[in-house]
Amino acid sequence: MQNGKPSLLLPDRPLPGLAPVLVDVIFETIERIREQDDTVLLMEQHALAAFEIADYLYVPEFGKLNMLGDAPKLLDESFATAANLEGHLVKAIVYDVVGAPALVRDVAEPDCPEDGAVITVRATGVCRSDWHAWRGHEAVPLPHIPGHEFAGVIAAVGAQVRGFAPGDRVTAPFVNGCGRCEWCRAGDAQICPDQTQPGFSHPGSFAERVVVRVADVNLVRLPDELDFVSAAALGCRFATAFRALTAYRRVEPEDWVVVFGCGGVGLSAIMIARALGARVIGVDLSAAARARAAELGAVAIDVAETSTAIAELTGAGAHLTVDAVGSAATALAAVSGLRRGGQHVQVGLMLDADALAPLPWELLVARELRVAGSHGMSAADYPAMLAMITDARLDLRELIAERIPLEKAGAAMMAMDNPVAPRAGITVAVSDTGG
Repeated sequence: MQNGKPSLLLPDRPLPGLAPVLVDVIFETIERIREQDDTVLLMEQHALAAFEIADYLYVPEFGKLNMLGDAPKLLDESFATAANLEGHLVKAIVYDVVGAPALVRDVAEPDCPEDGAVITVRATGVCRSDWHAWRGHEAVPLPHIPGHEFAGVIAAVGAQVRGFAPGDRVTAPFVNGCGRCEWCRAGDAQICPDQTQPGFSHPGSFAERVVVRVADVNLVRLPDELDFVSAAALGCRFATAFRALTAYRRVEPEDWVVVFGCGGVGLSAIMIARALGARVIGVDLSAAARARAAELGAVAIDVAETSTAIAELTGAGAHLTVDAVGSAATALAAVSGLRRGGQHVQVGLMLDADALAPLPWELLVARELRVAGSHGMSAADYPAMLAMITDARLDLRELIAERIPLEKAGAAMMAMDNPVAPRAGITVAVSDTGG
């Protein structure tokens, strides 16, 4: 006891498993506590697991604390400071409740699963699906970090991972399969019943770090020719569009393809269809979106012109239609615009009353039309898409409308309350994190 205060008992040996900077900060904080006349009793000395620091009942290298007054708060601040100094805190965009502001915050660096990987995010797309979750159209755990289209560098891998290593440049689909079920074994991880989705089932890529589970199944190694910003556009909108145009009725040269909605998915579909040799019609309310569709090689028409323009341009109707909007009206127009034996692919999410929207079944039967849903694309199917990118048939840079700093990703997502985007194309948030 010194001056009526308990003395500080420091270990006389090295502190195993505890970073020196953490020790320094904690000791400094304890001195601050003592200076404010709060009690700090250092009792038995023993090392405990790191997670026990969090409840502030024990401190690993110097034992049990009895803390009064402001001492718990001060010690809490010391751990946050020490974690930040050691790199254990990372920046992320977080919202606490549905529709609340999505703001930059310091969060704990994610743990690496035994079968997974932690990715240093270099770029992440801002997608309307993130907006849907933020607005409560899809349930996510709260508080939540959005973001599901990303590219970056592996920071760490779990002990069970065999195909990837720290330093690898990677991306991942937005749907991550379990790797064990019959669908994953067949290469259809995008419909895995035990799927996980960064930015939906767990924290996403509006952050300096993001986790991918079952890394050997879900990670995709990036070719050297593909930059991070372009790669960030792949995981949701572009891959979904690619599969929609190749998995059900492969687009052939001179086919007519009609794309409803010329946002990120729709413009991706237009670019891919043109690269496959198709003649393409793009339909949208936005003049900016129609202009961008025309620049990518589509005949751009306003929604009001749909029924007459499709018939006049195609003659017998479209070979394939894609609804990238997700509404009863666009789905009906898309199916009605098909030629006999045509294929419709529903990509846009159908929400609320539109989820039960009727279809013209008499046309489906009489004309033998086919309707399919498309929910992304598994990592197993990426090679064909990447081949078209590396041989320059597809240039994703043409789809990037805007690059913004990572800290502005939340504002860009919230701005999607406006259904008619002021810009056409994909917005990508870029991190200055090294790696």
